[in-house]
Amino acid sequence: MASTAQAPMTQAPPARRPAEEHRRHRLGRDRPNILGGLGGWVWLAVIILPIYYVVITSLKGQEGFFSSNPLLPPATPTFENYSLVLESDFAQYFGNSLLVTVGSVIPTLLVSFMAAYAIIRGRGRFLSWTNRLFLLGLAIPLHATIIPIYWMITRAHLYDTLLALILPSIAFAIPISVLILGNFLRDVPNELFESMRLDGASDWAMMWQLALPLVRPAVVTVGIYDALTVWNGFLFPLILTQSPATRVLPLSLWTFQGEFSVNIPAVLASVVLATLPLLVVYVVARRQLVSGLTAGFSK
Repeated sequence: MASTAQAPMTQAPPARRPAEEHRRHRLGRDRPNILGGLGGWVWLAVIILPIYYVVITSLKGQEGFFSSNPLLPPATPTFENYSLVLESDFAQYFGNSLLVTVGSVIPTLLVSFMAAYAIIRGRGRFLSWTNRLFLLGLAIPLHATIIPIYWMITRAHLYDTLLALILPSIAFAIPISVLILGNFLRDVPNELFESMRLDGASDWAMMWQLALPLVRPAVVTVGIYDALTVWNGFLFPLILTQSPATRVLPLSLWTFQGEFSVNIPAVLASVVLATLPLLVVYVVARRQLVSGLTAGFSK
């Protein structure tokens, strides 16, 4: 009678208990990231130091700026620089910058949102080529087009006007705005549009009543980005304007530059005053801005 050899049975490893796994996971999560913390503090110092320097220098007199340590706060702070800035037609320059920014951002958002909706929701070769045309606009550098823009502005008799700053700003802001808004509109579920279409809604109604509320964080983010670009723009005001009546804030710094010297504390005081509106906008819209910047990271 043949004997059958039995294969040795391997014993399975004991299952790891859930409590042990949870404890190990918690220990790994609670372990301090020392290198990450040091890197964060170093980056904070890199960001804070220039801001600190600008603020304390704006509170110094012109004589104290050259005789004291640049990183030490002034012994006797003064607001004479801010008074000088406010008395040097700062309100007019601020109004010009505000008008150019608002006049550029609102049409940019309106045109970009409708164009992005048509490209994402529409079909056809024309819309496909339109999208490629917008993408081509991202590859054209601003400095390479300044001479043709100057020629067109002068031929249209718009030189030294605020409209000469608004129109090119809109043209250069539309491509990136269409690209960002199109990516957000692409994530809107198609079932929502089909449901509204079954209820008899038109494309116009779906665009404003469905698409716009769902991509509102993206619209706010694009608006803030475009506003920062226009507000801090220097090349267009330098080339396309000349008189003090059309001067914007970036060019107003020339007011405190003499023939042989520069009033640096007054220049930095002007920088602080020009930055305050941007800080207010960030405080008011920071929730929408963060929501638009972090959308998609949780997918």
